[in-house]
Parts: sequence; structure tokens; C-alpha cells
Amino acid sequence: MPNDKLTADKALEKRAREEGFAAVGIAPGRLAPITRQRLKQWLAEGGHADMIWMESRADERSDPTRLWPDVRSIIMLGMSYAPGTDPFALEDISDHGRISVYAQGKDYHDVVKGALKRTARWLIEQADCEVKVFVDTAPVMEKPLAEAAGIGWQGKHTNIVSREHGSWLFLGAIYTTLELEASKPGKDSCGSCSACQDICPTGAFPAPYQLDARACISYLTIEHKGPIPHQYRKAMGNHIYGCDDCLAVCPWNKFARAGAANKAFLPRAELAAPALADLLALDDASFRRVFSGSPIKRSGRDRMVRNALIAAGNSGDAALVEPVQALLNDGDDAVREAAGWALDQLALAQP
Repeated sequence: MPNDKLTADKALEKRAREEGFAAVGIAPGRLAPITRQRLKQWLAEGGHADMIWMESRADERSDPTRLWPDVRSIIMLGMSYAPGTDPFALEDISDHGRISVYAQGKDYHDVVKGALKRTARWLIEQADCEVKVFVDTAPVMEKPLAEAAGIGWQGKHTNIVSREHGSWLFLGAIYTTLELEASKPGKDSCGSCSACQDICPTGAFPAPYQLDARACISYLTIEHKGPIPHQYRKAMGNHIYGCDDCLAVCPWNKFARAGAANKAFLPRAELAAPALADLLALDDASFRRVFSGSPIKRSGRDRMVRNALIAAGNSGDAALVEPVQALLNDGDDAVREAAGWALDQLALAQP
């Protein structure tokens, strides 16, 4: 390959697939002005809740050259985690918790970043260039970049939708100093469909293509610290880590093949259908043991138990009264508060 020009040709695609990526495309080194404007408006409206890092590095997030002045092109890659089972299967099994599909296997940060680094090293061998790789933890707007790279389009649920992989793609980015030929951008194909908006339990979408994190179950169960706002507790049902409802209902998922998913993301038995009673009994040591190698480990024991208590309160299951009572004197304020709420709800549910 020439040192000064590289396209998303068969060699790059072949290498990406060897590393477990299901989609690859090239975006320009700059985002469209409208993307920066939308981010600025979303932050001004408080849609990012208390995720301070979204605001503190907004300039780098909205302009790749502010993060790395030498970037000329961005290779976007998608790794499928399409589930082999129905994400709604546990919806009515109230004594078990629902964990988001993406968190039931190995930590995607580690899996995707490792594959990105190997792909980037291959790229350096093919062309004289510099690279930087990013997976979710840097101020990078992966979804607009993925749309610009033709991997898919940003759907009404604000996540990437792919014609081939539905709503089930982890995204990674390779920033490079190479001047690459950009791929054809993705085209919005949501049409008049509003399934993702209609199904949201907490009404977290004030309008199509807009998400208010303050009402999003994924935010509330993973990022939010302290007590869960009361107005969202009943709507959470038995969601204990994340929420797939808006993703799972997308009609484009009918084209996604579970067999295309990276095997690292196959669900672990203990995470596919965890019993609430088991989760309520977790201490710090057992939490770390159960969730070792999982992205869930990052949120910590207290947040997981708090979430399980909300689910227990929604369950109506008298068998959970005793494990809930045991948490009334827990060392964490939010856990104690959630235990009290859950006991009240369980009492109301009994005949």
C-alpha cells in the first residue's frame, strides 16, 4: 500500500474481520458543524445529567483535531454482540434481574481495544503513519463518526443502527495521520418507525434522536450515584444493569445474526439470568468475584445491590422480604434507602 493513501479496501476489511470486527469504514478527521451544535445544545439542556466528563471535554469531543491535532482520518470499526436469545425473555420473571446484553460477557473495553491495537499495528506496518486508538473512555463521538464512516446511521434511540447488524455494535476508533478516502456516509433509514421511542419505560426520549440521560434506565443503573429518583423506580421493573428495550425492539435487528457476534461476548450463565436473592446477598468480595472480567465490575457492589433492591420492590415476591430486611443497616446510604423503599413496596403487594 502507498504510504500516503489508503482506502477501506479488501486488505483492511480482511484484517479487521480477522480481529473480530464485523464492520469497517473511514470518516474524515473532522465532524460536521451540525454535530458540534447538537452536542452543545444537549449539554446546555442538561441531557448528560451528572456525567461531568461529557461537558468538561466537550471541545475535544466535538472536534477530533482538538484531541489530536495531527489526525487526518478516522477508521471506525464495529464489533457485533448480537444476542442469541430474546432480550425480553426475563421481562416477566420478576425474581430475576435483567442485565443488558452487552454486559453479560467479557468486558468490551478490553476485547475491542485489544483488537483495535492489533489492527493499528498492522496499519503501521502497511503505511508510514501514526495512530491512536479509542474505545468509549476518551472524548470521542463514536456514533456520529460511525455514521460518517458508513457503518450505519444514528437512529431515533441515538445509537448506531446497521442494516447488517441492527442495533448491536460496539464501536472503536483508530485516529491516523494518513489521508484516507472517506467512505460513503450512512443514510437514515428509520422512516416513520417510533418503536424505540414508544417502548422506553421511563420516557427518556423527549423527541426522536434525543435522549435525556436523567430519565434513562441505563444511566440510572450504571452511572447515577445515590438514590434512584422515585418517579422512575416502578418503571425500572427488574432492570438491574442497563436497559436494552429501545435497542431490542428495533426492526432492523431482524437482519442481525447472533452467529456474527464476537464469541467473547457470549453470555456467562451467572449473568444471563441472575436471581435477585443472590444479588442482594453480595458483599464486596463476592461482587468482585462474580463480576470479574465484566464491565459491571466498574460500577461497584453498592450500586448493583441498590438496583437489585429496586427490582425486589417491584417484584411483589414475599420470599425477598428477608434478604431485603438484611440490608436495612447496610453501610451504604443509597442501599439502606432502597431497602426501606423495597420493603414498603413488598408490603403493599401482599394480600
